[in-house]
Amino acid sequence: MRPLIELVGVRKSYGLGTPVVSEVLHGVDLTVARGEFVALIGPSGSGKSTLLNIIGLLEPLTSGEYRLLGQPVSSLGDAGLTQARSESIGFVFQFHHLLPAFTALENVLMPELIRSGRFDAAARERGLALLSAVGLGDAAHKRPNQLSGGMQQRVAIARALARGSPLVLADEPTGNLDTHSADDVFALMRRFNAERGTAFLIVTHDPRLAARCDRVVELVDGMIAPRAT
Repeated sequence: MRPLIELVGVRKSYGLGTPVVSEVLHGVDLTVARGEFVALIGPSGSGKSTLLNIIGLLEPLTSGEYRLLGQPVSSLGDAGLTQARSESIGFVFQFHHLLPAFTALENVLMPELIRSGRFDAAARERGLALLSAVGLGDAAHKRPNQLSGGMQQRVAIARALARGSPLVLADEPTGNLDTHSADDVFALMRRFNAERGTAFLIVTHDPRLAARCDRVVELVDGMIAPRAT
């Protein structure tokens, strides 16, 4: 079976065409299989967020190759990139980025609303089912300011899963939570991974959480560090 994502020799530079060029990623090789639960760790400034942005199709790589579901990303035009980002990848960030004027249910369904301009009764039922799955069935019509930080992050996880994407990228999803809420959010992601086969690539500074992942990838100075076997 092809890897879900495969990066070969990926480099990322900023400032190309200027006197000051800065290379952040120096030939990264990384694969993530379907259904894997992977932690991405490393010191601040090592390039973790840049790598996650490239995998999430939020910014282009400078050189190397990135295959998503077996397809070279370089072969996708703007429309193809938008479609792949919408259908294949969900995102969870340290700060949940919920829209304050919308209810929890509307926030979960926002990707569908952006894609098609509306959501129908079937999408609404899926959204309600996801909120129930994250323990927020009674909070569907509450706005973010009526929810705790941990509850808001659970809404963000439901939103990331709303399109049934095979991959979720999570950038410090528990970094803004207390220990109890962080454990709850991590357990929730683990449950979706086990029950739905959703692959997760999680950036974390928490060694406790990283140790509970299937695999740990360490990025140091823009390169994948070899792991002891």
